[in-house]
Amino acid sequence: MKKFLLGAAALLALAAPAAAADIPPRPYTKAPAYTPPQVVYNWTGFYIGGHVGGAFAGDNTFQSSDARFLGGVQGGFDYQFAPNWVMGLEAQYSWLPTNNNGVLFPGGTLVTSNTDQLGSVTGRIGYTWGPALVYAKGGYAWRNSDFGVSVAGVPTAFTTTGNNKDGYTVGGGLEYLFAPNWSAKAEYQYYNFGSTTVTAGPADVLGARGRNDEHTVKLGVNYRFGWGGPTASRY
Repeated sequence: MKKFLLGAAALLALAAPAAAADIPPRPYTKAPAYTPPQVVYNWTGFYIGGHVGGAFAGDNTFQSSDARFLGGVQGGFDYQFAPNWVMGLEAQYSWLPTNNNGVLFPGGTLVTSNTDQLGSVTGRIGYTWGPALVYAKGGYAWRNSDFGVSVAGVPTAFTTTGNNKDGYTVGGGLEYLFAPNWSAKAEYQYYNFGSTTVTAGPADVLGARGRNDEHTVKLGVNYRFGWGGPTASRY
């Protein structure tokens, strides 16, 4: 029996190479091409941020039209739908330093109208492609301002109508998602608070009427909560 088992084992050992030789080689197949994951951007979520820029008064105004620095903060919420449209709501506050020379009238009366704070609550609608968003905005505006009349540096009594703190604002801009949770924007925003008319005061300003508006240009950065940056699609 032992000789039989040894003989069978030897026979199998000799037959194995011959059987392996009869097996055809595995055919070569090309590796599937690598398809990188598609990047998906989503604007939905809350955000907060800050901005800097400049403000320029309108032409027909009691306020000097010289450029003034501004800086401030903003926050809001965006919702992406349909699928490339974005709508949202934003609150914004800007601070402006007191830097106004006023307007000197022919009789020597100086009128100053300085706006040192601007605020707004606006809705916005935009269209996005990839990481970019172009948008328009509009809504309620608020300002903090001082109005003064003086002759030869001496404050003079006066009265006005229409010196409103409430108004409206419109604007638009471009925003770009440049890193996970971060976006940058460039924006133009116009503020209008109606007009002011001097109803009592020195003779050379009596009845004078000026428009209260601001043109602003801002650069800002936002931090977006709940947005983890580009996400890879499944494949």
